[in-house]
Amino acid sequence: MKCYELQGPSGIDGLAIVDKPVPEPGDGQVLVRLRAATLNYRDLLTVKGGYGSRQKFPLVPVSDGAGVIERVGPGVREFAAGDRVIGSFFESWIGGEPSEAKMRSALGGAVDGVLSEYRVFPKHALVRTPEHLTDIEAAALPCAGLTAWSAVTKLGGVKPGQTVLTQGTGGVSLFAVQFARMCGARVVATSSSDAKIERLKQLGADFTLNYKTTPDWGKKAREWSGHGVDLIVEVGGVGTLNESIRATRIGGTIAFIGVLAGPPPSDLRLPLMVMQQQRLQGVTVGSVEDLQAMVDAITTNGMKPVIDRAFRFDQVRDAFAHMESGAHFGKVAIEIG
Repeated sequence: MKCYELQGPSGIDGLAIVDKPVPEPGDGQVLVRLRAATLNYRDLLTVKGGYGSRQKFPLVPVSDGAGVIERVGPGVREFAAGDRVIGSFFESWIGGEPSEAKMRSALGGAVDGVLSEYRVFPKHALVRTPEHLTDIEAAALPCAGLTAWSAVTKLGGVKPGQTVLTQGTGGVSLFAVQFARMCGARVVATSSSDAKIERLKQLGADFTLNYKTTPDWGKKAREWSGHGVDLIVEVGGVGTLNESIRATRIGGTIAFIGVLAGPPPSDLRLPLMVMQQQRLQGVTVGSVEDLQAMVDAITTNGMKPVIDRAFRFDQVRDAFAHMESGAHFGKVAIEIG
């Protein structure tokens, strides 16, 4: 089989195709013929060595993949050859609260990922692909989809009539728009592009803000919502946290996910967060049980992930470069086979 491998933190150009034997599934394991993968910002950080000494090399990168079961190992009754499946981001986090042990097996980081023609998964780390989704669409779910699901529904507890604010047009943010609408919430969405703002409106955003032309977007969002936003899906990180604090209502929640917006400002408004009794909730993907719950909701609602563009398996470097450019709207995908 062919797979991409990183020998060290050498960046996008360091991605090399290598030949390896197709692995055999052992007891309780399943061999999956991977059909598609999608990229996350975390994958770009990994390729560039952004995780420092914690990073494993050599490494098959990328966490999010979907495919078809080729064969099953001894003791597997839950799946059969031909079943379409999605692999969980954390193979050892089956359910319950997170722990160091459960979060040690993150695909494409601590263990080899899915940028490969075949991969062996433990049977407990797989869920069935919704029938209405293609493999490319299904490959968008394990990290970006589940992170947004955890932020909006599991940890955010969004209810009908509440207001959710999303930032930008990456995978997590667009999933958050879709899940918030699914919950009956209103959506405020930000972007630096007027063209992308029009697409956000088509996706269901009720109120949009261009954060380049409206740098005080937090104040404007608070005014529009009436009393402040109930939940912010914070993908910018400390660089956008000030405006998120301004936008959030008293007692509201900031689901803290990303690090896209750079260093913190010198006048970080943490005292305001304290005075307004806001909650800062860290979000790191979720468990296999969470993935199954999200898949069930997506199936029931017939929801489809937003795919920006699909690249061939021999265009992986181009796919990473496209994501790094920030030009994408939704998920950047790779067709594996």
